Amino acid sequence: MVLSDGDVTLRPIKLRDQKVWREVNRRNRDWLRPWEATVPPPAPWGPVVQRPTYRQMVRHLRAEANAGRMLPFVIEYQGRLVGQLTVAGITWGSMCAGHIGYWVDREVAGRGVMPTAVALAVDHCFGKVGLHRIEVCIRPENIPSRRVVEKLGLREEGLRPRYLHIDGAWRDHLVYAVTVEEVPEGLLRRWHRARRSSSPPPSPSSPSSPSSPK
Repeated sequence: MVLSDGDVTLRPIKLRDQKVWREVNRRNRDWLRPWEATVPPPAPWGPVVQRPTYRQMVRHLRAEANAGRMLPFVIEYQGRLVGQLTVAGITWGSMCAGHIGYWVDREVAGRGVMPTAVALAVDHCFGKVGLHRIEVCIRPENIPSRRVVEKLGLREEGLRPRYLHIDGAWRDHLVYAVTVEEVPEGLLRRWHRARRSSSPPPSPSSPSSPSSPK
C-alpha cells in the first residue's frame, strides 16, 4: 500500500532500504536521541532484551503487519527516504484503535512533511483499514512534535505518567487522539484547509514516541 500527497509518500519499509535508512538515522542521531525509545534494565526474573538490528526490526514489523497489528511505513519526500512512520498496537474487537509513532530527517523538518504523513496514515486507518481511533503519545518537552498533532487538530487527552522508557528513563507522555467521527471530511483535507488559512513560520518536527533502532 502506497499513500501519497504532493511531495510526500508513505510506503512499506523494505530490507533494501537499510543503507539509506541507516544513513539518515545516523545523520540525525543527536537530534533523535532525546526522543528515542530505549530498552529498560531487565528485571531479575525477566529476559535480557537487546535492541534489534535493522533486519530484525523489518522482519518483526512485517510479521506484525501480516498479523494485522501494525502498519510500518517509510516516509519519502520528493522521492527520497526521510523518515519512518508506524501505526502500531492495532486492536480490533470493541476498540478498533491504534497509535502512531514517527521520526523525520531534520533537513526536511518544517516543510509540512510530518503533518502530511500523519494525516495520510490516519485517513488510511479510518478508511481502508476500518479503525475508529488513533492516538499519538508525545513527551511534554517535545514541542516540535506536539506542534505536528496540534496543527492537525488532534485532541490532547491528558498525561500518562512514566509511560515509556525513552532516552534511558521512564518518561511521561501526553496523549493526543482523534476518532473517525471528528474528521468526516478526512484529516488530510482538514490539514490542507488549515495550511491555506494560515501560513506560520516553519518549525522542526521531532519524532513522536516510540522511535526506531539504530
